[in-house]
Amino acid sequence: MNHPQLTTMARIDVIIDGEHIPTVRDLLLEAGAKGYTTLYGLSGFGHSGPHEGRPLFNDRNTLALLICVVPTQQVDTIVTGIRQLLDEHHGVVFVSETQVSRADYF
Repeated sequence: MNHPQLTTMARIDVIIDGEHIPTVRDLLLEAGAKGYTTLYGLSGFGHSGPHEGRPLFNDRNTLALLICVVPTQQVDTIVTGIRQLLDEHHGVVFVSETQVSRADYF
């Protein structure tokens, strides 16, 4: 869906151990991202088996989801950096097209 008041951008979702969030965060900011959202304590099942959410007081030993929206031209740099991290640690990255109403925020 394209709406004249919306701008097409890229949404990047990274699920990784909480201890690696600072590395991903730094990579995003160095690539020009203006912000991100992090959610800790994820539960799920995937390639590396089951994961249970942990108490809110421990954000290092839990899975975390980092969400970021960037202009599409920043995606290659970000994905290349995240892939290098994922070569050594388990996790996943998703990139999808999204529409935003305030492109200047991103």
